[in-house]
Amino acid sequence: MGISEAQMLDWVSGLLLPLFRIAGLLLSMMVTGTQSVPARVRMGLAFALTVMVLPILPPAPKVDLFALNGFYLIAQESLIGIVIGFVSRLLFQVFVIGGQLVAMQSGLGFASMVDPVNGLSVPVVSQFYLMLTTLLFVIMNGHIFMIELIVHSFTSLPIGTGISLLHIEAVVHWGQLMFNAGLMMALAAALSLLMINLTFGVLTRAAPQLNLFSLGFPITMVTGLVIVWITLSGFLVHFESSYTAAVELMCRLANGC
Repeated sequence: MGISEAQMLDWVSGLLLPLFRIAGLLLSMMVTGTQSVPARVRMGLAFALTVMVLPILPPAPKVDLFALNGFYLIAQESLIGIVIGFVSRLLFQVFVIGGQLVAMQSGLGFASMVDPVNGLSVPVVSQFYLMLTTLLFVIMNGHIFMIELIVHSFTSLPIGTGISLLHIEAVVHWGQLMFNAGLMMALAAALSLLMINLTFGVLTRAAPQLNLFSLGFPITMVTGLVIVWITLSGFLVHFESSYTAAVELMCRLANGC
């Protein structure tokens, strides 16, 4: 009994269309989508996940992958996974922005290191917040939730449906909320450091012989470290609120959990 070319193309399309959606998620989501994870590892993980969940997925539509409609479906499925995974990146950037605001106000912005996630040089405070966020994300099984969500999306958002413009607009709006959340997280530290700088300004005005740079800069840096240590008690609260908002958005993108 031979296998015809049409049957083989149907099997390949039934595997590749879910593969591109899952690969798009792993490409853009945190933990697996960073530059520290090789592309071969991500593709191998995407292929393994697709093979494992393929028996429980709804049957994919039969389409010629080499036709224009096939390329359109591949791009559409990749976009769904990339957009859902991109929300997790926005979640992490909340704390990167908050760390940058604290570092620039306290003078700790001079201490910077290469961020393995984005490949850019960021302040150490932002890198410290990013490490805490990654640990909390993994501890709360955020990566497992996103994999379960992308598998569920094949039922709530069948292949060929696509993401509407309203969903894209919601992601753009959540990017605006990202800056608001980062500012709220760094607001207490920024106001405290502002009061310290104003105090040194008054002292310099009252006693001009004081050297503001030699006296105020070390005190500001030490105070910034103390403020970062004190404000860590509210870090979990900010993470939970941002994580909940990100989960709600990802559920909306997948048409419900």
